[in-house]
Amino acid sequence: MRSLRSLGCWVGAALLLIAAGTGETRGEGPASREAIRSPLFADENLLAWCIVPYDQRERSPAERIALLRELGLRQYVWDWRERHLSTLNQEIEAAREGGVKLRGVWLWIDERNDRIGALGPANTKVVQTVAAAGLSLEWWVGFHANVFSQATDGERIAQGAAWATYLRDLAAPSQGTIVLYNHGDWFGEPENQIQIIAAAGTERLGMVYNFHHAHAQIDRFGDLLPKMLPHLRAVVINGMRPEGPKILPVGSGSHERRMLRVLADSGYRGPIGILGHVEDADVGEVLRRNRDGLHAIAAGR
Repeated sequence: MRSLRSLGCWVGAALLLIAAGTGETRGEGPASREAIRSPLFADENLLAWCIVPYDQRERSPAERIALLRELGLRQYVWDWRERHLSTLNQEIEAAREGGVKLRGVWLWIDERNDRIGALGPANTKVVQTVAAAGLSLEWWVGFHANVFSQATDGERIAQGAAWATYLRDLAAPSQGTIVLYNHGDWFGEPENQIQIIAAAGTERLGMVYNFHHAHAQIDRFGDLLPKMLPHLRAVVINGMRPEGPKILPVGSGSHERRMLRVLADSGYRGPIGILGHVEDADVGEVLRRNRDGLHAIAAGR
């Protein structure tokens, strides 16, 4: 099985390199309107992301699960602000009762609050609540730029590996996985995350690639993807224009159609995330718009 998986990754990588050499991810053209027939884009493979703080209606956990079921989404990752911490137990229970998989939980590491060996109060409460509920899930971990203030890349990689190891040990009792989240700055560059993973070891350590934090990498996507493939746990999509804006509905950008075709041809078989990341909007409508935009691209519309 491992050899077949490796062969699939090599074939995917070769296809991506060919695509990169022909400018496959640069701009749109008539051929890009062809349907992309891939199980990647089926509703059962989609996950919802950025849906808790970005909801004008401030839904309760039960209402949020009902919304996901209505949209045909059966998995999500929970992001939060401190005001949401008191409802995490309710969130876990509502997801269980509603048959929606709580795939992961967000952690944001900031040197002003968090240290290796001692997370701040908010992150500690999240970790303890998940542990008490007996959940095994992915921890989507983003880092403030202040965590990587060291002078050299080598020192930053060592710092990242130390953090990854600490968090992985913290998640070990529940067999949780640490997933590195590209949230910009030095840590947001995939090559740096890959070096951190190499230094820390790959066991229960992966990465998520968010289109909306990767506008500067659009032209490099075909080159980056084969390098990321062995570690990718999720890809979160977005409408993509090099000039922005950062958040754009899927299907309304100039580059995401090509990027999704490259992704479908790569051998990647993990979940596809759709965003609810719009300030002062009904997250249900935002998710619906992104889901429908993906459907249109997959159908060649």
